Amino acid sequence: MPETVTSPAAAATASDDVVLEVRDLAKSYPVRQGVVLKRTVGQVQAVDGVSLALRRGRTLGLVGESGSGKSTLARVLVGIEKPTRGQVLVDGEDVSTMSRAARRELRRNVQMVFQDPYTSLNPRMSVGEIVAEPFRIHPDAVPAGGRRRAVAELLELVGLDPDHAHRYPHQFSGGQRQRVGIARALAVKPRVLVCDEPVSALDVSVQGQVINLLEDLQDELGLAYLFIAHDLAVVQHIADEVAVMYLGRVVEEGDRPAVYDDAHHPYTQALLSAVPVPDPTARRDDELMLEGDPPSPADPPSGCRFHTRCWLARRLAAEEGVSGDGPDDVPARCRTEDPVLVPLGRPDGVGDAGPRGGAATGPHAAACHFAREAAAFGGHPTAGSAASADRPAVAADHDAERDAAPDAEHDPDDHGPGGDAPVPETVPDHSVLESRER
Repeated sequence: MPETVTSPAAAATASDDVVLEVRDLAKSYPVRQGVVLKRTVGQVQAVDGVSLALRRGRTLGLVGESGSGKSTLARVLVGIEKPTRGQVLVDGEDVSTMSRAARRELRRNVQMVFQDPYTSLNPRMSVGEIVAEPFRIHPDAVPAGGRRRAVAELLELVGLDPDHAHRYPHQFSGGQRQRVGIARALAVKPRVLVCDEPVSALDVSVQGQVINLLEDLQDELGLAYLFIAHDLAVVQHIADEVAVMYLGRVVEEGDRPAVYDDAHHPYTQALLSAVPVPDPTARRDDELMLEGDPPSPADPPSGCRFHTRCWLARRLAAEEGVSGDGPDDVPARCRTEDPVLVPLGRPDGVGDAGPRGGAATGPHAAACHFAREAAAFGGHPTAGSAASADRPAVAADHDAERDAAPDAEHDPDDHGPGGDAPVPETVPDHSVLESRER
């Protein structure tokens, strides 16, 4: 088990209005063999030692490849799965220590919007029945006599015609079905919405409509979002803070400008390098392509879990005279030592300006032995390329956990391509929702 280190986001929660917090959270699933006498032969470590904090009215974006543990973390947060280790705190109260009745009451504060808007809705129930179903589970949320009016208000709130409450899910488009799912999640007046890739199954134009709706609801109701997505451009548009997961662990986290403009982890840089650029003339010639698939969470690599695919480890090994493309042709420290999240910047959690005069960033941390070297490469390396002649070689024994600091120039107001472009929105039989610059 890795050393438990308080992340900068969690460390800053003492004075902030935190509504949801997880501490050293882990979730594993047994691997069994046999037909009759099944025996456990291993564990799938879906989530391993994650600590995060979510504040009122803010959005935490959670990104990573498929299989990194994002959806499992979401299911644990809403109570669908029980954690193997760690704590989930809602308003400072540990959910695991509560009675069943208290836990059920508290669960109203954390609701979920699922990825597929069609399979998450009961096809045999009308939209009105779907939105009203939480009232039967939590009868004190709305009096019985006012539920029909509450359903109409919820449908109107998410941009749907209340007169269509008698219709069934198959009679709506994908974007409209996702609005129904959002209305159902809002029925019991939660404080936190866990959005598990809520726009990945929608067309691009419809994605913009749903994102704009979520932003409007956040401003109006003061909701906090945990927003899970593969699309980094979408996360850049909506998120205030960003956490990057790889193979069950958070490898980098910080506020949006810090992560997008000053990434210090090689995996984060690879994800950012893969974001499509709509202007062909602006495309880089040094885009980074990660090779292979993530290792199995049932048998994660020793040391740094990313070292089997890490472009930076290959480059450092080449500078040490180690050649080869094997998973172990990397510095010994990457193979043997498990990195922890290291705060980047001043100890008070407020980021410093980089050595090249970059603007100050907020709380920022990365779990990499060579985070400073990764930032020195500018965030857009060429995989497998040799060291540049105009750049001094970096030492593979450098201790990033002892001397890590932001080193990339950035503009916190520059959200990059696809960041905050306004998206026109058409809502059937309702007013047009204005998209805004965040």
